[in-house]
Amino acid sequence: MEPISAFFTLIFVMDPLGNIPVFLSLLKNVDNRRRIKVILRELLIALVVMFVFLFFGSYFLEALQLEQPAVKMAGAIVLLIIALRMIFPQAGGIMGEDQYGGEPFIVPLAIPLIAGPSTLATLMLMAHTEGTSLWLWTLVVIGAWAVTSAVLLASPLLYKLLKERGLLATERLMGMILIMIAVQMFFSGLAVFLNIEGH
Repeated sequence: MEPISAFFTLIFVMDPLGNIPVFLSLLKNVDNRRRIKVILRELLIALVVMFVFLFFGSYFLEALQLEQPAVKMAGAIVLLIIALRMIFPQAGGIMGEDQYGGEPFIVPLAIPLIAGPSTLATLMLMAHTEGTSLWLWTLVVIGAWAVTSAVLLASPLLYKLLKERGLLATERLMGMILIMIAVQMFFSGLAVFLNIEGH
């Protein structure tokens, strides 16, 4: 994988534009002045997780005897639950009742929406690419993360434009899309798992 290709691949799998409705929905009950701080915090947590997987991901999975298909299917299940709650709202919103005022922390914003299974798998693939310095991959990760951050930090402006009804419609539409992504992600992980077991 070439650095330029990896840069655009990371942006694609982090999907900042597709994540905007989810971020807006999850943060709609968070005070406007705090919303940017929460987004920035989640972005920084995601960046740390990405660096951990870039440098140590393969060793971590080997130590726990976990395979990439299991990581991908677990992320798919989390996304599926979130998507169902977006389409069929419940008391307390997508994350349910929360003792901290409904403010999400780490899950699901940082993980799996930003640093999701596809992103982490891409990072481990990058780390095993021969002929390219790990420090160059670090710059690629920072660049892709910066683009994603810029898009998501602008999401509060979109909240003012969408208003409540627009947000609700977008949330349910995104829920349908997330279900399809989650199912595809699950079957992708399952297919790899069955192929491994078959050998």
